Amino acid sequence: MKISLETANGRTYSVASIEVPADATVAQAKDALCKSKKSLYPSRIAFKREPRGSLLKDSERLGSSDLKLFFKDLGPQIGYSTVFYTEYAGPLLVYLLFYIRPSIFYGQGACELPYSFATNVAALCWTFHYAKRLLETRFVHRFSHGTMPILNIFKNSGYYWGAAALVSYFINHPLYTAPDTTFVYIGLAGFIISEIGNFSIHWALRNLRPAGTTTRRIPVPTADPFTALFNLVSCPNYTYEVSSWFFFNVMTWTVGGVLFMLVGLAQMSQWALGKHRNYKKEFKDYPKGRKAILPFFL
Repeated sequence: MKISLETANGRTYSVASIEVPADATVAQAKDALCKSKKSLYPSRIAFKREPRGSLLKDSERLGSSDLKLFFKDLGPQIGYSTVFYTEYAGPLLVYLLFYIRPSIFYGQGACELPYSFATNVAALCWTFHYAKRLLETRFVHRFSHGTMPILNIFKNSGYYWGAAALVSYFINHPLYTAPDTTFVYIGLAGFIISEIGNFSIHWALRNLRPAGTTTRRIPVPTADPFTALFNLVSCPNYTYEVSSWFFFNVMTWTVGGVLFMLVGLAQMSQWALGKHRNYKKEFKDYPKGRKAILPFFL
């Protein structure tokens, strides 16, 4: 079967057509194109049936007769796991550098001043959160895509590393005024509950997708009570994530922490709304009462 090709994003290549077996999959067409154009590789390209149409899945069959496809060069790619390890390890190291070596940032006398109870608890919570993220990347997450554009590693790392420096600078500052211990205990309790909830959702999502597949199903509550939030929102992992940082701010009271939480809420809301739309488009029987990230509101 012959497939005529035309670029969908303005880049010109010498390959005008490829030959694939009858009723080939998109993945087979990608392989055939990459053999003709050595600078390309399967994860870097995508096919569409229309210039502005949606990207075709690798498992989709193209049909049994000659056709025309549009292909898009997605640019240099990097593995999802590599990006996640980098963007999560950075905040852990940056925050602890402020905490363990305050003299580097605040002067020689800073290391002689005792930390408040809130500062010590915040360091433990921050360390736990990002250590958890690293371990989840290694042992829990199953990604529907193997790669992402390589520029994402710089964009994502810049955000996470910079946010870590901002938050840590205020909390570990010698002039930092900690809130009352009652707020620290309330914040700690809420933070722990939110982190458990976040992990519960990640585990439930992992079990929705068999290993080695890109299967998608409607996420529903399991026997774990923390997953009951699926009844209200499509992305409860983001809900619990925002909740974690809300309670982190209850225990710390810093401008940097609040800014980090608000920017995170804005970004996760954008992701959640996109996933919510995709769920409703893909599954005709998707629960109508669910919101994207904030129950009853957003």
